[in-house]
Amino acid sequence: MKAADQLALLQEFYRDRLRLANDHLASARHVGQYEFNNTYQYIIAREETHLQWAADAITKLGDSLPDSPPAEPGPVSQQAAIERDLERQQAFVERWRPRVAGLTNARHRRMLEVILGEALEHAQLLAEALAGRTDLLGPGAPGAGERGTVLSDRWIE
Repeated sequence: MKAADQLALLQEFYRDRLRLANDHLASARHVGQYEFNNTYQYIIAREETHLQWAADAITKLGDSLPDSPPAEPGPVSQQAAIERDLERQQAFVERWRPRVAGLTNARHRRMLEVILGEALEHAQLLAEALAGRTDLLGPGAPGAGERGTVLSDRWIE
């Protein structure tokens, strides 16, 4: 694979990953259940790391980052948001797995394989949230239950 083809693939991958991350940010505003929202925050933090890795690879090849795609409006219900994100996460991995396997640059291929592996883990977390599990990021301390929901906006004036 030529360097220009690798760069184009990295840029397309970055754009797709960024679109998912933006969608997860939008969805998190509609996911009020405390443990589910914490899971979204974890996923978003990892996606920021993935995006930085891909951005570094793109800039080291001498190009700039592609434009940020706009986030799609998130579904208004928690259930719909999680279902949509699970479906898109799985589709992302299925779409990219064969393309990543064809990369000849071992460093880039391995980086994208790690990102795809973590994306599968995130899909598993979303599937468990849909099943109603609340110990997604590990069991809570005995007697430490959270009540209420997470606010959709950080600051309220």
